[in-house]
Amino acid sequence: MVMKKLLKKLPLLALLIVVTSCSSIRVATDYDKNAKFGEYKTFAFFKTGIDKAEISDLDKRRILRAIEAELLAKGFTKSETPDLLVSLFTKSQQRVDVYNNAWGMGAWGWGGWGPWGGWGPGWGWGWNQPSTSVSTEGVLYIDLIDANKKELIWQGMGTGFLSRNMEKKEERIKEFVSKIMEKYPPGAIQ
Repeated sequence: MVMKKLLKKLPLLALLIVVTSCSSIRVATDYDKNAKFGEYKTFAFFKTGIDKAEISDLDKRRILRAIEAELLAKGFTKSETPDLLVSLFTKSQQRVDVYNNAWGMGAWGWGGWGPWGGWGPGWGWGWNQPSTSVSTEGVLYIDLIDANKKELIWQGMGTGFLSRNMEKKEERIKEFVSKIMEKYPPGAIQ
C-alpha cells in the first residue's frame, strides 16, 4: 500500500524537481580588487562589444533595457561621457534529456493494470517508450569596463534555462539581469 502511494506521487515529485531546477539561475562574478567602485557614477553601453553578441536584436534590446533599469535603480546616470562602459555577450547550448517512462517490467513481467494483471504479458504503467525534452541553457555575461582606462573591472555571469514563450522570455531576461546585478558592486550588502 505504501509503495502504491509513493508511485502515485513520484510523477508529481519529478515534475516539481524539473520546474524548480529550470527556474534557478546560477550567478558568478569576478572583479578587479583595485577598482574604486564607489567612484563610478555614470554609464553608457559599449556598442562595439554589444554588436558582437550572437543573439537577436530584440533580445539585445531586452537585455539592455533590463541592465539600464538595474543601473538607474542603483543611482547611476546614463551619460555621453561615462565612467563605465557596459558590454555583454552570450553563450547557449541545447540540452537534451531522455526519460524512460517504463514503469512496468517490459513485455513479460509485472502487467500492472494490463488486461491480465499480475504476471504475464501486459501493458504495465508505461508504454516502455522513452520521451525526450529539449531545453536551451544560456549564459549571459555582463561586463563593466572603466571608460578612461579601457579595462574590465567587473564581470557578472548568469547561467540558466531560457524560455521560448515570448511573454515569459522578457521576464526571464529581467530575472537573469537582476540576479547578476545583485552582485554589483562587490562587497555591497544584499
